[in-house]
Amino acid sequence: MDKTKYILITAARNEAEYIEATINAVIVQTIRPIQWIVVSDGSTDRTDEIIQNYSDKYDFIKFLRNDNSSERNFASKVFSINRAILKLKDTNYDAMGILDADITFEPDYYENILTEFEKDLKLGVAGGEFFDIINGKKIKVVKSSNSVRGGIQLFRKECIEEIGEFTPLKNGGEDIIMEVTARMNGWKVHSFNHLILYHHRHTGTEGFSIVRAKFRGGILAHSMGYSPLFQAFKSIHRFKERPYFLSGVLTYLGFIWAYLSGNKRKVSKEFVNYLRQEQSGRMKALHINSFVS
Repeated sequence: MDKTKYILITAARNEAEYIEATINAVIVQTIRPIQWIVVSDGSTDRTDEIIQNYSDKYDFIKFLRNDNSSERNFASKVFSINRAILKLKDTNYDAMGILDADITFEPDYYENILTEFEKDLKLGVAGGEFFDIINGKKIKVVKSSNSVRGGIQLFRKECIEEIGEFTPLKNGGEDIIMEVTARMNGWKVHSFNHLILYHHRHTGTEGFSIVRAKFRGGILAHSMGYSPLFQAFKSIHRFKERPYFLSGVLTYLGFIWAYLSGNKRKVSKEFVNYLRQEQSGRMKALHINSFVS
C-alpha cells in the first residue's frame, strides 16, 4: 500500500467548539490525506466558517455543506458521509477513513495505522485506542480488539468496496453494520492499543444527554440483533462506566423497551445469525472484555 494515498471524510454539525483542534491534528500529520472532505451537516454555529477558512489555506481540505436535514441524528450524518464518498468515487486511494469532528491524535497516527495495513493484507478496518476527555481527565472507552469506534474507522479500499455505502439509521449503528459485514466477508477488524485518540466529550452524547445516550444504546443493540444474554453481560460490564451503575441499567432498559415495543431490526437475518455466533463464541470463551462491542 502506498502510505500517501488515504482519504478522510468528516460530517460535522455545530462542532465549532471542537473542529479546529481536529483540523489541526490532521494538518500536522507526518503523512496527510490526499483529500479530506469535511461536510457541514446543516450547521448553524461557526462550523462552516472554520472549515472554509482552512479549506482556503490547504488544497487537500474540501468543504461541502449538506442542508437536507434540520434535525441532528445519525441518519443525517450518514447521508453526508455517503455524499462525500460519491464525490471521491474517481479518486485514486488505498484507504478511506471516517473521522468525527471532535477527535485529536498524535502527528504520526495515520502513518502508524497505515503501517498496520501494510503488515497484514487481510486487515480491512483499523483504528486506535479511544479515550474520552472529560473535565480534563482521560477516560478509556472500552472496546473489544476486533472492533473499531465509528468515528475513527479506517477502511482498506477493497474492504469498503465490498461492503458498499453506509446505512443511514436514525439511532445510529452504521459503524456496527460496516465492521460486522467486513468480518462476515473475511476481513480483520482491529483496534491497536498503541495508537491513541482523544474524544473531547462523552462518547455517544453528540446531540443527546448522557442518560438518553445510554438508553439509546440499548435500543441500538436490539436493532442490530444483539443476543439478549450477550446484552445482559454487556450491560453489567457498563456498570463501571459513568454514570456508574446507571450506565448499565439504562442500556439494558433501552434494549428491553425496544424488544417490548416491537422495535424492528435494521439488518438481515444473515447478519443477525453471524453476529450472534460471534457473541456466543465470546461468552463461551469467557472473555469478559469482548462483551463491549
